[in-house]
Amino acid sequence: MIPAMQTEPIVLGTATPGGGFPLYGGVFAETVHAADASLAIETRNTKGSTENLPLLEAGILDLGLVQGEVANPALADPATDLRIIAAMYSSPGMFVVRADTAFRTIADLRGSAVAFGAKGSGLTILGRTVIDGLGLDADRDFGAIYLDRAGDGPAMVLDGRVSALWGAGIGWPGFAAVASSPQGARFIVPDAGEIARILAKHPFLKRLTVAAGSYPGQDRPIDSVGSWSYVLARPGFDAEVAYRLARALHRAEPALAAKLEQARETTAANTLAAAPRPELIHPGVMRYLREAGLAGR
Repeated sequence: MIPAMQTEPIVLGTATPGGGFPLYGGVFAETVHAADASLAIETRNTKGSTENLPLLEAGILDLGLVQGEVANPALADPATDLRIIAAMYSSPGMFVVRADTAFRTIADLRGSAVAFGAKGSGLTILGRTVIDGLGLDADRDFGAIYLDRAGDGPAMVLDGRVSALWGAGIGWPGFAAVASSPQGARFIVPDAGEIARILAKHPFLKRLTVAAGSYPGQDRPIDSVGSWSYVLARPGFDAEVAYRLARALHRAEPALAAKLEQARETTAANTLAAAPRPELIHPGVMRYLREAGLAGR
């Protein structure tokens, strides 16, 4: 247990290099420490959400970044002792292809090689879930490729080894890399009817929108489906440290948003709104939210 006056770093599990979680984790750690110098956070690369969860449960990580498709089933278990420190950001899922290709719909991608993300990543689970909602299978209906490193995907799209890369969120590095290339990018998402089918089969997903201008060349909003990712704390994480984390995050919301576009969604209000149940928010965080007048007493 880390005492109130911290003597060692808080260990935060992220994901494989080149993905959104390591990018977010670095900014999160830097911004929290700037807001409260007594809070030192050490980021650690992992295989992603599916590894972070057992590492948290075993107490090997203090905090872990966990995508919604992995977090929500765990948080639904009445016996869980994992608790939410913060809602990170929403993750609208999309495929990206080169703009000079003919692919325009999910149906167009059937039979093509598609990189569905890194092994162990929650984004990969999101992609498989979205495809399942359409009555399809990522391995059977697509040439699904699973990456060792999330950062390998953009180059594979650009050199033609895969037709598309699956990812999610605003400011996701893989999308930004393809969109910033000379070839440019096109994003492929479920259409309105497909969104309805996906949500009917998987109601834990949410309808989400990527605002226009989120990526180079993206001149209109894009509607898709996805979920919220969380900063989760291990069982027994110190309540005083959780309180100070919440205070530092709330005070640093403008600084966090200025450093990373997707982190603009890391707000106290969104943590309250995104938590499946209020009691899943860490007691130390809830103490701060009540003191700040953001949550009822």
